[in-house]
Amino acid sequence: MSKRILLVAACALVDADGRVLLAQRPEGKALAGMWEFPGGKVEPGETPEETLIRELHEEIGIETKVACLAPLTFASHSYEDFHLLMPLYVCRRFEGTPHPREGQALKWVRPRQMRDYPMPPADEPLIPFLIDLL
Repeated sequence: MSKRILLVAACALVDADGRVLLAQRPEGKALAGMWEFPGGKVEPGETPEETLIRELHEEIGIETKVACLAPLTFASHSYEDFHLLMPLYVCRRFEGTPHPREGQALKWVRPRQMRDYPMPPADEPLIPFLIDLL
């Protein structure tokens, strides 16, 4: 029996010190307490880049442009109820200071320290790509 495929775009937002922003999933959401890359579900008619521009504004109050989003890699992971396909983009250019707008905690983390933060199973395999990049 096949599972539905869920397309979610994620962003490794990188600051001037080479740290990546992680967001902690708030209580009441699936995988609450786990740390993840900001992003969200790609809505019908949206590109992954458009999703990230919308989600980064809604979730953490920053602005960026398509030209500032560089595709890095992707995750493909089967959860119990669906299969997640998640492209990961890197963004180094954005306007504003990230701040939580949806009850989540935010933390700037060096890629080599990301394994100290519990992450959803789909996010963990992305860490080595960021270590190699940054």
